[in-house]
Amino acid sequence: MAEDMRSKRPLSPHLTIYRPQMTSMSSILVRISGNALLVGFAMVVWWLLAAASSADYFAVADGFVQSWFGQFIILGSVWALWYHLLGGLRHLIWDQGKMLEIEQAEKLGWAAIVGSVVLTALTYVIV
Repeated sequence: MAEDMRSKRPLSPHLTIYRPQMTSMSSILVRISGNALLVGFAMVVWWLLAAASSADYFAVADGFVQSWFGQFIILGSVWALWYHLLGGLRHLIWDQGKMLEIEQAEKLGWAAIVGSVVLTALTYVIV
């Protein structure tokens, strides 16, 4: 009898069945941006420790930071910082019980994405 019941149960839904939603994708991006911040932070700490160690070791670390890959990590970290900040503000708005309707939540998600890209570009131009 248990075998008969198993065959009639629906399959568990997963990513191949559901269309990605803005709220879920923005939540995933907040988690990704938080982890990206750790990578950028580790690189800055390594650079500072190298500066405190010796001139030769600092030259190696500074060469990495100044390389295209190091600059890519810094740019990604700046984006992650802005996106994580805007995602946190979005959650503070939701914690107050505001903008919880689907259309408004999607607008907040897009605002966080577009805002983070614009703020990253402004930061890159200014700095």
